[in-house]
Amino acid sequence: MLPTVLVVGGTGAQGAVVVRLLSESRRYAVKVPTRSTASSQAVALTDLENVCLIEADVFSEGDLMRLFTNIDMCYINTNGFAIGEKNEIYWSIRMHNIARFCGVKHFVYGGLEYGSKKVGFDPKYRCSHVEGKGNLQVNFLASQSASPMNWSVLCSGPYMETLSEMFKPRKDETGSYVFEYPLADGAIPLICLKDLAAYALWMFDNPEKCRGLNLAVATQHASGEDIAKAFTSVTGKPARYEDVDLEEYLTKSWKDLPNGAETKIGVNFAPNDPTLMTYRENFRGWWNLFRASAGNKGLLTGDYQQLDEILPTRIKTVAEWMKKSSYTGEPQSILKDRVDRRIVAETD
Repeated sequence: MLPTVLVVGGTGAQGAVVVRLLSESRRYAVKVPTRSTASSQAVALTDLENVCLIEADVFSEGDLMRLFTNIDMCYINTNGFAIGEKNEIYWSIRMHNIARFCGVKHFVYGGLEYGSKKVGFDPKYRCSHVEGKGNLQVNFLASQSASPMNWSVLCSGPYMETLSEMFKPRKDETGSYVFEYPLADGAIPLICLKDLAAYALWMFDNPEKCRGLNLAVATQHASGEDIAKAFTSVTGKPARYEDVDLEEYLTKSWKDLPNGAETKIGVNFAPNDPTLMTYRENFRGWWNLFRASAGNKGLLTGDYQQLDEILPTRIKTVAEWMKKSSYTGEPQSILKDRVDRRIVAETD
């Protein structure tokens, strides 16, 4: 009998990579709840060894009680863009409590952006999809005993793969690739998804080493200049970084949403919630965090020596990732919510 891992968010960009690596390890039986086993994201997992899809609503206490029963471990990655900050905090705490009640041995929380503890509350850096997870990992889990149910947090920054989507370059009239970000001289702690999944596997393989651990993972704190130079060094194509106005960038980035950048995050899940932030408000704080994180010395910092010790084979630079992934700079859909530009009430 293989130990069983429940992966909440297993059909999303992050969760699906975790599910695949758990399957490839052949050391775990994996259960993945989904609203529809017929969705394209769910169907993509059906041929994986030791993976079972279960139709369920992870925002239902009854379904959660059923899902966590007879489960050894779990990986939780909720989607704050679908449900909003307040609901993400509530349901993450509820999942933790139900998992403990049901006798789960190891609760691994897939967090996001590891600057919350250092930032505290500051409207300049206010970002709902950071604080929804950050409040759970910094404030709630840190106050919980790591016994008898062990808990660990796997904290990450933006996915390296979004260099083909959210962070993709444009071509100018000369054919040069232009990486345009409202980043100034800051840095983005990008993480390669395959390595993120490898850290998750390490946590399940080494529960005692990560008891009560909040692990911040990243490939590189990359500046705009770092990204452009890496692209040219790998592809041989001319590229440059251009700092752009934040408000204009936000207007352009989210123009396809129902109300553009003024669309509220989580509005379909909680249409009357007055605490919901707009995409403009949310990503204004997000970019301000990156602006204040240059050189791994600002608000968002990580211990790369620790990461090397845990995963010696990890990808260490943007250039290395571009080379290994045959990156071309051409657009590609990565994040589920941005594939069809709809705001969906579904976990990531």
